[in-house]
Amino acid sequence: MARKRYAAEDIIGHLRTIEIETGKGLAVADACRKLGITEQTYYRWKKEYGGLRVDQAKPAQGSG
Repeated sequence: MARKRYAAEDIIGHLRTIEIETGKGLAVADACRKLGITEQTYYRWKKEYGGLRVDQAKPAQGSG
């Protein structure tokens, strides 16, 4: 199966979606399945991008 690459903005959006779904009472595994990612991927992303907002994840522009 081909691997899909996600941009940082997409990852943060998915993390936020899972937070909302789990807040509604859905299990993390079910919320991940709904988005098409594994639980392992979710926890890895949460560790790396958990406290960021979308504007913080964008790379700096004009650095040259």
